[in-house]
Amino acid sequence: MVRCENLVRIFRTGGTARGGVEVQALQGLDLTVARGELTALVGASGSGKSTLLGILAGLDTPSAGTAEVAGADLGGLGRRARTEYRRRTVGVIQQQTARNLLPYLTARENVQLPMGYVRLPRRRRAARAAELLELMGIAAAADRTPQALSGGEQQRVAIAVALANEPQLLLADEPTGELDSATSAEVFGALRTANRELGTTVLVVTHDALVAEQVRRTVRIRDGRTATEVLRSEADAADRGPGAEYTVLDRVGRLQLPREFTESLGLADRVRLVLASDHVEVWPDRPRTP
Repeated sequence: MVRCENLVRIFRTGGTARGGVEVQALQGLDLTVARGELTALVGASGSGKSTLLGILAGLDTPSAGTAEVAGADLGGLGRRARTEYRRRTVGVIQQQTARNLLPYLTARENVQLPMGYVRLPRRRRAARAAELLELMGIAAAADRTPQALSGGEQQRVAIAVALANEPQLLLADEPTGELDSATSAEVFGALRTANRELGTTVLVVTHDALVAEQVRRTVRIRDGRTATEVLRSEADAADRGPGAEYTVLDRVGRLQLPREFTESLGLADRVRLVLASDHVEVWPDRPRTP
């Protein structure tokens, strides 16, 4: 569903091309997400995750490299094709609940609104909205405006809005950032329902590492590149185990070692590699002083 190869995004700040400063938000990022996956992309502020989200949402374009969603090359889309992409292929949920919903419309009307952009017949809009609100567990709130809903209910309505036009990819930007832990669990339950019942591929972008407990696969991004992945088995999911952590190897064999590993062992500048029969060992280039 998602394929990013050597993705680069450079921003220029400070005005003119000669006097400006270049900021490289993405530095050769590689990422794949299979159809039907529920994946979390975790990173600290400034790691590049919001930049990646903007590209996948069709709101920005890469400076170099490849970004594809459902076979569409996002760097090569024209204006009309980009509009169609945003209306039909991808759905987006933003962190600020107020930005997801129009305050003067009811939950049902908010869900029906994007259907008009793809010219879904009016007779089908009400039924589609009712199905989605039922799926999100908030059918009883169909006639309420956002101000009459709790934060968690608003986010579940927002998920229904994002699903209105049957997107293949659902992007959730810090969907639980303004919610308490119990309400966050309800929102993640709604995302899992959309993933399971509708087959929608879901990518959750967040700074919260605890999200790993809610999904099978967590990709960590650091300094504009994917760094490590955490994969959780059925047993891990059942007992909320941490899962197994893997570092990401790019196409030319580069990898990022977690900072806590390098600091603990004093790894810096260069390391010594030893090839064993079934693994690779990484050693400091000199013994550590006591």
